[in-house]
Amino acid sequence: MLSRPRSLPFTLALFLIPLSLLPGCNRQKAAEAPGADSADVKVEELHSEGAVQVDHPEQFQLATVENQATVDELHVTGSVTPDVSRSVPVLSLAGGRAVDIRAKLGDEVTKGQVLLVIDSPDVSQAFSDYQKAQADEAFARQQLARAQDLFDHGAAPRQDLETAENTEKKAQVDVRTTQQHISVLGADINNPSPLISIRAPISGSIVEQNVTSGTGVRSMDNSPNLFTIANLSSVWLLCDVFENDLHRVSLGDSAEVQLNAFPDRVFKGRVGNISTVLDPATRSAKVRLELANPGGLMRAGMFATATFRSRTQQMQPTVPTTAILRLHDKDWVFVPLGGNRFRRLEVQAGPANSSGSQVILSGLTAGGKVISNALQFASAAGME
Repeated sequence: MLSRPRSLPFTLALFLIPLSLLPGCNRQKAAEAPGADSADVKVEELHSEGAVQVDHPEQFQLATVENQATVDELHVTGSVTPDVSRSVPVLSLAGGRAVDIRAKLGDEVTKGQVLLVIDSPDVSQAFSDYQKAQADEAFARQQLARAQDLFDHGAAPRQDLETAENTEKKAQVDVRTTQQHISVLGADINNPSPLISIRAPISGSIVEQNVTSGTGVRSMDNSPNLFTIANLSSVWLLCDVFENDLHRVSLGDSAEVQLNAFPDRVFKGRVGNISTVLDPATRSAKVRLELANPGGLMRAGMFATATFRSRTQQMQPTVPTTAILRLHDKDWVFVPLGGNRFRRLEVQAGPANSSGSQVILSGLTAGGKVISNALQFASAAGME
């Protein structure tokens, strides 16, 4: 009779190994071991992207999406510029050389004030033409008197008299033309001098200066202007608004302006123009705000922040600002799916208001529920 192999007991022993020693069971016991975090959050294997489940959902407070009457707000930056309709360039129709500068950039000037003096050969030529025209007119007047006397005594035909009258009229026209030329150049007909004074056409501030002492001045081709004077009692604020936000700005909308130089003061303005042309580099359009400038506090070139507000209110869903999580350049909220399950939902957040709530432009409707503290929930879930 054959004997049993000695290895049989060892083989049976292998099959009798306690299941508790298997690796899977070890992991299960480790999970059930005392000291494990009871609020452990794990990603749920659902078809919905961003779904998670928590063991203790009661520790996360929910907030209700509410409908509130809101005014659409848009915050943009801009710079102060003079009102073009209140800005006047200072020109000289006489060429020459600037010999005396009496006003500088930033000065306050009054209408008629002398800004600079120019030594102009054009004025000298104009006076020369005027004096010649006067001499020609005096000679033509004498010729007319002589022709009239001869005609009266029958010593000259009527044709000679008419020719003399015509010459006299032409001479008078030349005198008036040369007088007007001197006046246009800015000289005084009673003071025959090549020096002319360029005066301020309006009262205001000099916001541009392109001439210095000794600078040559070109006649009839002043580019750039000698000076630019602006009345800064009313100014413009030119803002850059991106094309995605243009639908939120309309003509006549009110706006609040805060200057970087005076952060504690708020100025009121209205939208006066929206450019129909976009900057191809920035994809933005210029929006012009028109506002009063009491005391001249706003100066050309100052930077400012403008807040546009629509003229009508509209009902929009709002949630607490803490319910919105900004992640990867997108806005997210967490909504309950029932039980201990939640889902991350992308929304488009609008402006926040002083009450601590924020408008939701799309993604949520009133009456829904969201996690009131999205950052806390995301941190507990280990989301990045």
